[in-house]
Amino acid sequence: MNLPRIVEGLARLLAIAGGIVLVALTALVVVSITGRALLTFGFGFGPVPGDFELVEAGTGFAVFAFLPWCQLKRGHATVDLFTNMLSPGANRIIDLVTEILMTLVLGLIAWRLYAGTVDKFNYGETTFILQFPVWWPLAAALVAAAIAVVVSFYLTVIRVVEVKTGRAILAPAEGVIH
Repeated sequence: MNLPRIVEGLARLLAIAGGIVLVALTALVVVSITGRALLTFGFGFGPVPGDFELVEAGTGFAVFAFLPWCQLKRGHATVDLFTNMLSPGANRIIDLVTEILMTLVLGLIAWRLYAGTVDKFNYGETTFILQFPVWWPLAAALVAAAIAVVVSFYLTVIRVVEVKTGRAILAPAEGVIH
């Protein structure tokens, strides 16, 4: 079992799924707007019913689907004007602290998504137009958030090893000078 490949594969697969969802949502919006325009000119087409519900649900999932890949590839915005002047050892400690904080924040988000999913499931709430259960997109986002927690925890373990051994295991993010 090769844990780094499994973690990267999960993150990559989820990012691809998020991309596919965004492409589908883009096509949906184009069709819906075109339908509105054609209706205005009397061609008998119209908007896609529930388009905004689908865009809302899909975009929520896509955001969470990209988180594990972004975390794995250190794609989050950083301000490193000060840290570039520090030693590699100090930067490893900063990386560890930020990784721990990110893992905690992602854990909090996943926990609250779980609570929201269970709540919406128990109440049987549905969307207004399409009447699909509100918990479906929340559950999809929860799965993505849980994978983000796994990826972040994995990276935290690597950061601990980096601090203990005094050597970098992961390459720095692009544009970062250590």
